[in-house]
Amino acid sequence: VQLVESGGDAVQPGGSLSVSCAASGFTFTDFDMSWIREVPGKGPEWVSGISTSGHSSFYADSVKGRFTISRDNSKNIVYLQMNNLKHEDTGLYYCARRGYGNDDIGDPDEYDYWGRGTQVTVSS
Repeated sequence: VQLVESGGDAVQPGGSLSVSCAASGFTFTDFDMSWIREVPGKGPEWVSGISTSGHSSFYADSVKGRFTISRDNSKNIVYLQMNNLKHEDTGLYYCARRGYGNDDIGDPDEYDYWGRGTQVTVSS
């Protein structure tokens, strides 16, 4: 299993950024996928998740209305479009595969494979 994130960058508050995750080594359409971010000194924070078909998407309250998750099952890629970025969106953004359980898509413990992350920095 490989998950490779890309697209992280430094942007100003109010700006936009899109990050991507290329998946390989497993049947992509069998798994929900999510973006989870981490800030030094804090635990992982689930940001957004998407169902296997892409028809259902879910968001943390902190990003609802600003972020959009999508997936292209023909290319095995998950995207996260981030608009109106805020300082508190700064972090290392991981793409993760939901391999365990089905109770709570927002629980980081339900994810069995994570990428190495891509850094998003929001600063003026």
